[in-house]
Amino acid sequence: MRGADAVMRTLAAHGVTDIFALSGNQIMPLFDASLDAGLRLYHTRHEAAAVYMAEGYAQITGSVGVALVTAGAGLGNALGPLLTARASDTPMLLLSGDSPVARDGQGAFQEMDQVGLTRSLTKWSVRVTRAEDLCGTIDKAVRMALSGRPGPVHVSLPADVLLAETDAVGLTQIPDAAAPEVSALRQWIDAAERPVLVLGPALNATRQPGLADRLEQATGAPVIVMESPRGMKDPSLGAIAAVFAEADRVVLLGKPLDFTLGFGAAAPEAGWAVVNADPGELTRARLNVGDRVAWTIEADAVAVAEALCKGSAAERDRDWTGRVHDACARRVERRDEKTAITSNGLCAAVQAALEEVASPVLICDGGEFGQWAQAGVSAPRRIINGVSGAIGGGLCYAMAARAADPLATVVALMGDGTVGFHFAEFETAVRENLPFVAVIGNDQRWNAEHQIQLRDFGADRTHGCDLSGARYDEAVTALGGFGVLVTEAKDLPDALRRAIASGKPACVNVMIEGQPAPVVT
Repeated sequence: MRGADAVMRTLAAHGVTDIFALSGNQIMPLFDASLDAGLRLYHTRHEAAAVYMAEGYAQITGSVGVALVTAGAGLGNALGPLLTARASDTPMLLLSGDSPVARDGQGAFQEMDQVGLTRSLTKWSVRVTRAEDLCGTIDKAVRMALSGRPGPVHVSLPADVLLAETDAVGLTQIPDAAAPEVSALRQWIDAAERPVLVLGPALNATRQPGLADRLEQATGAPVIVMESPRGMKDPSLGAIAAVFAEADRVVLLGKPLDFTLGFGAAAPEAGWAVVNADPGELTRARLNVGDRVAWTIEADAVAVAEALCKGSAAERDRDWTGRVHDACARRVERRDEKTAITSNGLCAAVQAALEEVASPVLICDGGEFGQWAQAGVSAPRRIINGVSGAIGGGLCYAMAARAADPLATVVALMGDGTVGFHFAEFETAVRENLPFVAVIGNDQRWNAEHQIQLRDFGADRTHGCDLSGARYDEAVTALGGFGVLVTEAKDLPDALRRAIASGKPACVNVMIEGQPAPVVT
């Protein structure tokens, strides 16, 4: 069989059913091979969208997400989303076409050092130069993406290698890992008066349902999840900062000790335990807090968390857990909205709409409005733009969520700046029958940067951040979806219901009063 067939059959053997792709010269043999392997290709309008979709799909399914792009500018366009997948600890496989091995050094079409481009953004990046190595390399890549600290991997596939003949597919059998020993760590937690367990993005409620609650019941320590670049100022964590500062012991499970925790200053008197399969994160923790690191454990954070769930909670002052919960639950109060719609009011309307539907999935993306969305709207499953701070993948995450769960009601909240990154993917959603509802908080500006200008330079020096009153809703309708413009609060509930009921990719374009992100005290 061809090398291309070996790639697709190996993916199928790993349980892959869906691939997010954009066609190109070198990868057409893979498109052909996907037919016989029984894999569905979702064809996007931009390579970055394919990678974002693979990331979102992996977060919803718990499996590896696969993106397929061509060489040259195709791979170049795919680089940005690798940063978000790496920061969100999402298992993802990026396959790229490549120039022929037989023409190396001769200036072949789109010849470039692909591995050099992706190495720093992935767990592993490799170029396959022999057809007989394809099966083993794809097998290793999938396992590496999923194991330890999950993350993206990249495999570069030269055109002549994909067309060469090779042998049958075979997967490596890997024995199950033994459960980690956590008794000493458990005793360290039990001895604390004010402990906090902090989970990283790979341990959130979407990817590990119920884990936080089970950990809290088993240890008696409050558990929080951190996956926002705003860290202690994340509005979805309410007023956590002041209470967190009182912690005497902090356990980080798959959560880096980095800027989001003030490099350790978030709990200035605490001892720290860091559990991470990435040894670089253990080194980083020691660099940031020195001898306040009591434990560094190089291990799968999910496995350690599950091991900690076995046992009974130590006797501890329940007031501490209650204070942490109360702080996380605080929100900015809503004001009466008789005229302009505020971000808070829009989020309240979306929350009410989500509570009326079955199997909701929430996507939050953007700067200031994205923070209102994260704080003001919740659902059992959620994807946010994540700790990388990148925006613009929300439409792609929404399509991926629908591809992962065809019965889900997917609602994506984003600003009018954010929606512009991949607006053309509404055509993809219509063509591929991936309905979702995009709710745009439209303040006609890049509001995060506008707020920086106001704060740092003054109102008389704001410029370069304005956007127009473009009718995104009408554009979506023209692409075959459903669109509606909302300018008054009283019309919001009906507009949201109509968008959900349309069964189409939908845009609810809501004109809002531009506000800074919520600050909870």
